[in-house]
Amino acid sequence: MVTRKNPIFDTATTLGKILGFLGVSAICGVLVAGLLVPAAAVSGSAASGSIQFFDTLPAELQVDPPSQNTTILAKDGSPIASIYAENRTKVPLDQMSPYIKDAVIAIEDSRFYEHGGIDTTGIMRAIVSTARGNKQGASTITQQYVNNVINESLVSSGKSEDVLLNGVNKGVGDKLREMKLAIALEKKFSKEQILEGYLNIVFFNRDAYGIEAASKFFFSTTAKDLTLPQAALLAGLVNSPSAFDPITNPDNSKMRRDLVLNAMLAQKKITQAEHDEAVATPVTTKVTPARQGCAYATMAPYFCDYVLHLLFNNPAYGDTQEDREKRIMRGGLTIRTTLDPTAQAVAQQQVDGTAGANPDKWGASITSVQPGTGQIVSMAQNTVWLPQEGKFDQTQNFNVDVMDAKGNDLNGIGGFQPGSTMKPFTFAEWLNEGKSMNTNINAAQRKYGVNYPWRNTCPTPTDGFYDANVPGSFDLQNAEPNYYRTMTVLWGLKNSINTATFASAAQLDLCGIQKIVDATGIHGGLPARDDTGKITDPNPQVTMTRLSNLIGATQTAPLTMAAAFATFAADGKYCEPIAITSVKDQSGADLPAQSSNCKDAVKPEVARGVAYAMGKVLDEGSGSLIRPALNSSNFPVAAKTGTNDSNGSTWVVGYTTGLATASWFGDPLGDQLRPGRNITVNGKFYDSIDGYMIAGPQFTNYMLSVAPAYGTNPFQQPPSNLLGTAPAPTQRSTPSNNTPSTAPSTGTGNNGNNGNGNGNNDGPGKD
Repeated sequence: MVTRKNPIFDTATTLGKILGFLGVSAICGVLVAGLLVPAAAVSGSAASGSIQFFDTLPAELQVDPPSQNTTILAKDGSPIASIYAENRTKVPLDQMSPYIKDAVIAIEDSRFYEHGGIDTTGIMRAIVSTARGNKQGASTITQQYVNNVINESLVSSGKSEDVLLNGVNKGVGDKLREMKLAIALEKKFSKEQILEGYLNIVFFNRDAYGIEAASKFFFSTTAKDLTLPQAALLAGLVNSPSAFDPITNPDNSKMRRDLVLNAMLAQKKITQAEHDEAVATPVTTKVTPARQGCAYATMAPYFCDYVLHLLFNNPAYGDTQEDREKRIMRGGLTIRTTLDPTAQAVAQQQVDGTAGANPDKWGASITSVQPGTGQIVSMAQNTVWLPQEGKFDQTQNFNVDVMDAKGNDLNGIGGFQPGSTMKPFTFAEWLNEGKSMNTNINAAQRKYGVNYPWRNTCPTPTDGFYDANVPGSFDLQNAEPNYYRTMTVLWGLKNSINTATFASAAQLDLCGIQKIVDATGIHGGLPARDDTGKITDPNPQVTMTRLSNLIGATQTAPLTMAAAFATFAADGKYCEPIAITSVKDQSGADLPAQSSNCKDAVKPEVARGVAYAMGKVLDEGSGSLIRPALNSSNFPVAAKTGTNDSNGSTWVVGYTTGLATASWFGDPLGDQLRPGRNITVNGKFYDSIDGYMIAGPQFTNYMLSVAPAYGTNPFQQPPSNLLGTAPAPTQRSTPSNNTPSTAPSTGTGNNGNNGNGNGNNDGPGKD
């Protein structure tokens, strides 16, 4: 038998709906009274029971700051990028247009300044309206703020699935909790604080949270400058951001906007004339897309990405990667960096100009550090982050290591073979042992066999040999056939003679060279792995007892090389590269950043001797073809060129007293194994490329423009015992290509060979 429903209490009838909602309303009224009135003052056991239940609901709402944009700034305070999980910028109430405040109150909660958190009049109105078949909400702005705060907290803690939406998954218990929290919130905060919090947290669009972000996104303006029609439109959007979206649903948006304007007129927030003019205004938008992240940086996207990785890897920002990302992406941090926008613009112009027409995807990069502080001044490469027609797109950073010292990702490509830019470190140890740079050495020697008596006090054994009499090996080579002869150590360095570097090293303790290299921060940019592929060292030592490293075999990042050369510019003081000078949270409190970490690495007299010699590289030696432009600057520069065996990695690394720069050009994607021969770059054909050809002009143009701002004082002279007396030059034949003696000698150093005669293919430097 079918059970008959009582026509009076049947909720399908109008009367039933009214009675049902009145019942709920009565309960809610009693519960609210339970918060406002002591239990003893309320008669009736049912009421007392309801009050006891209501007392078990939470009365405190943790109002944490909502997710806000984190901003990365250059050294001068100019913006680099904005990053966020939710696009939101907090603004105070007095920085919002009066129109938006009046519009939101008019359409969402007309009795906002009269109620104590919940609006009983509104509840009754909603009950009657719903009973008539027209569903209507009764949540006050305070209740909506409570709901937004709860949901924001859930999203921030990774519980998006628990978010409660009005009319979707919110039950009676949720509503009661919201009501109690709203009343408690009104006791704790002023109406202005609640309205400000609401307008800063409310959702307008997936790319716009809060009124400031919404103003910029939809109208390319600020919350302070919203016009009446704009404010009314945004106030109406809150109800249903999708249905009333002015971009996708302009007709619906206008209807809703005009409804808001009618409410404002009825509540005497605006005059009839203001209303009529606003209603007559077409719905138009001027969208500023929310482009967040380093991919949309205004400058230096790869530096920006490096900064983010430094923070993501810093345990001071959270115990886990997830915690750190949450704090950085949602914390509204202000990150001040070391980047000089002027220097960065020049660096970017140079690398883009170096390889603009670039179908073969050759890479170019510049990175600079400040001697004595380690601050990174610029970091540029000739690629774009996001794919563009005719552009070389790349997300990895050419200038930094793959990982940091603790094995955390840096998104770097891991560096390139530095070639002859490693030679100054052998020269530095020569001076460190008190030897004169004008001492003659036998650069005619080409055989360094398996049993050659190298001096090596390091625990790592000497690795490699050069001997054509051993199967699979070959004699050490220079680029030109006319440089196998006696020469001074200085002459060998300034002309980049491989056999001169080996002849010098043969009179030194290889472990001394190792100590110089380690002290100046040089390390491999690719992690070392065992036979199973497991990482054994994220920043492996560049082992100078491996002979091929004397002339640049191990891939090293440009940032590492720039910082190492900065040691010589700073009179022997090495400073770790730093990118972040300050981090502040939303309240302005300081969070952990980086500070200069410097140490004495090389004796001052040694640093001065290296600067003297590398000045000669540009004045008279392998860098002389890039010196004429620098001569016009009338300031001293020291530098070294470098090229690897395949010509796939070419360098100039150098410095003034105030700025050290690594300029690189080559193959960034093939471990520099793609030959840099018979190539065309920017329409110019090269039968082979060396450091002075492309990386050289890039270095010169950059330093001419940027270095004067950082100081170009004369280098201090080395002591006389390190200079010695230059012997009379030995007779030598003219090079086969009739290049004058001061022309670049790009010597192709041969690969060192291990004990079983297999060649090491990562090859020493050329230039």
